[in-house]
Amino acid sequence: MATQIAQQPKEQKNLETALEFELALEFVRVVEEAAIASAHTMGTGDRHKADQVATEAMRQTMESVPMRGTIVIGEGERDKAPMLYIGEHVGAGWHDGAAFPEVDIAVDPLEGTNLCATGAPGAITVLAASEKGGLLNAPDCYMQKLVVGPSCKGVVDLDAPVADNLKAIAKRLDRAVTDLVVVVLDRPRHQKLIDDIRAAGARIRLITDGDLSAGIAAAVIGTGVHVVMGSGGAPEGVITAAAMRCLNGEILARLVIDKPELEERIEKMGIKDKKRIYTAKDLAPGNHIIFAATGVTEGALMKGVRFFGEGTRSSSIVMTRHSGKVRFVESIHLAKRPDVKVRFA
Repeated sequence: MATQIAQQPKEQKNLETALEFELALEFVRVVEEAAIASAHTMGTGDRHKADQVATEAMRQTMESVPMRGTIVIGEGERDKAPMLYIGEHVGAGWHDGAAFPEVDIAVDPLEGTNLCATGAPGAITVLAASEKGGLLNAPDCYMQKLVVGPSCKGVVDLDAPVADNLKAIAKRLDRAVTDLVVVVLDRPRHQKLIDDIRAAGARIRLITDGDLSAGIAAAVIGTGVHVVMGSGGAPEGVITAAAMRCLNGEILARLVIDKPELEERIEKMGIKDKKRIYTAKDLAPGNHIIFAATGVTEGALMKGVRFFGEGTRSSSIVMTRHSGKVRFVESIHLAKRPDVKVRFA
């Protein structure tokens, strides 16, 4: 027994090392392969194929990762999603029985399927992971969201008037409300929100898709995005929360439960308070969180996948919460030919 107790700290340290360092680089490989696969479909107009090839590439690559992973946010339920469905086991540890770490995984194989299909900016492949229980299993519904960077934590309120939130953000950032840029999904449901932002004097960047990547941009200085407002997918909200935990930003969110079937579903999931306002730590409570994403088309933080004669170039970001690392990764994937040359820049 004494030996067992003495070994526990070492085992815990090994788990932390695996989650924060070894798996982080493995997950970069996962999102890179998904991005390259979907980039081949860019501009074809086939959003279904773009998502399908990204999902297939992501799943195939994850099967070689040294882990025992469980999908907690994926492409949907098992009967509707052939792979990367909620509850699916992924990783090499399920096959060979090795003592690999157990992790929960949230994926969006291609955030911005329409963006990829049309060749528009902002499409990314993305994955978040944590120790078991570290990511909320959110229902597939809308979620009201307010995303800000580290400077504005604690000064915004999901239920406050839009003008009040914008004034608070402007004060923290030491600028005028008229200097702020608010990202909003261009949807009819956001018309009142858009009107309120304009009445307050702030500038708006309307996007057709991709509120997850916009949320990340809001937490990084220099992107020109100061806040994200409006409602979008709840699963994407959890992945955004994982990024906020790594970037020290904040997301305030509330599930939009407006249908009887959603009432039943959240009850089965054990969610008792449908009006609860969640923070980043509520949505992604894990201590050892990894967030990885690769650009498919050009974006604020990452360039899109570039194909050239000698191979392929990708641009990624990987973040680990516990170690406080944010890495921007440029990768060149060489073509398999003996005469290939590596070029700088």
